[in-house]
Amino acid sequence: MTHQEIQDLLERQRAYYRSGVTIPADFRIKQLKKLYETVKKYQNEINDALQADLGKSHFEGFMCESGLVLTEISYMLKHVKKFAGRRTVKTPLAQFRSHSYRQAVPYGNVLIMSPWNYPFLLAIEPLTDAIAAGNTAIIKPSAYAPATGRMVEKLIRECFDPAYVTVVMGGRAENTALLDAKFDMIFFTGSQAVGKEVLRHAAEHLTPVVLELGGKSPCIVEKSADIKLAARRIVFGKFLNCGQTCVAPDHVLCEKSVLEDFVKAVVEEIKKQFGENPLENPDYGKIINEKHFARLCGLIDQSKVVFGGATDPAACRIAPTVMVNVTEEDGVMGEEIFGPILPILGFEDFDKTVDKLKTKEHPLALYLFTSNKKHIHRVTTELSYGGGCINDVVIHLATSEMGFGGVGASGMGSYHGKDGFDAFSHYKSIVDKKTRPDLPMRYQPYRSKLCKKLVRFFLK
Repeated sequence: MTHQEIQDLLERQRAYYRSGVTIPADFRIKQLKKLYETVKKYQNEINDALQADLGKSHFEGFMCESGLVLTEISYMLKHVKKFAGRRTVKTPLAQFRSHSYRQAVPYGNVLIMSPWNYPFLLAIEPLTDAIAAGNTAIIKPSAYAPATGRMVEKLIRECFDPAYVTVVMGGRAENTALLDAKFDMIFFTGSQAVGKEVLRHAAEHLTPVVLELGGKSPCIVEKSADIKLAARRIVFGKFLNCGQTCVAPDHVLCEKSVLEDFVKAVVEEIKKQFGENPLENPDYGKIINEKHFARLCGLIDQSKVVFGGATDPAACRIAPTVMVNVTEEDGVMGEEIFGPILPILGFEDFDKTVDKLKTKEHPLALYLFTSNKKHIHRVTTELSYGGGCINDVVIHLATSEMGFGGVGASGMGSYHGKDGFDAFSHYKSIVDKKTRPDLPMRYQPYRSKLCKKLVRFFLK
């Protein structure tokens, strides 16, 4: 799509939004129902596309992508009328005979840029929130997941008028043309490097943004934890989608007194969940492309591998790999891994470990396995991170009842459920003042002693 074609498309969407058709809650509900039914209609084709791009099994595709989309749509269908309505707030005595309220209004024309690792979920879930909030939208899928991108395009074309919601396919040229355009809001999920470019372009137009990025999300295993359960849950979350999950545990910080038992339990769990030879498991996925496959292979130090390390270059597959005796200086600790490699580092002092984490960039997620309530309190109150779990991993993002988002280097803004509606809305603060009485105390000349006393009384 050319730069001019994108500009023309955006102009059509601006005209559509200015017509006011997206404002009534009933219109939004109708569109959400249409989206829900179309996702259900193409369930098998969606799963096929995810399998083609990422090797995901149909069950994993439903559990981690299309099923979560259906859940979010269902949530919005139940709540959109309430969210879109006025919310009365208290009026101070100084504004006697007024009605004060907050009114949610759409931003207008929004751009949603989705990544390749969850290419259906992270295109359609934010779209659900954008529709619920009353916006028009252009979706830009990742070129790295072409089958799912085409599926998203097909689904959206069947559901909506392009002047309302549409998809722009393509690569860097289309990304640049879209970012050069003036949107009313941008929602981006992806890497920190690209996130900086999105923010830089948005600043040119003073466009508000939500950035869902990533980082090296740590997982702490303390000596009081249930070691076998910790291993089971960490293996699930780390190797889900071949480790290509923004909130996957990037690495484990394990107390040295239980380190040996933990490593043994992790290896046992990998065998249980993926088999003795995971590369022969048809339900185990693949790395998105050769570029990322080569990058990940370069992070594996075979001298520190205690399990896994096998690769299949032809299929872009890397077996679940566990590395021990890892230090902060190792290459695998120098960047977000985003793949099926689990480095395990030992520690002796919990408090010093927490203090050290305070000096690092804020991660998108943090996980703690422990039964020590003091440790839980310290981690949840003192450390800054997007979100996380106690004695589990990943599952905190699978709910519409809590917002999901990063902080600092891991992003800004949040979405899911009410937070998603808020992310795509501006809240106007409105005072509806009655015409009588019109108290004179605020008007000049300020000479009346009584008026001065009343102002001091009201504003104390």
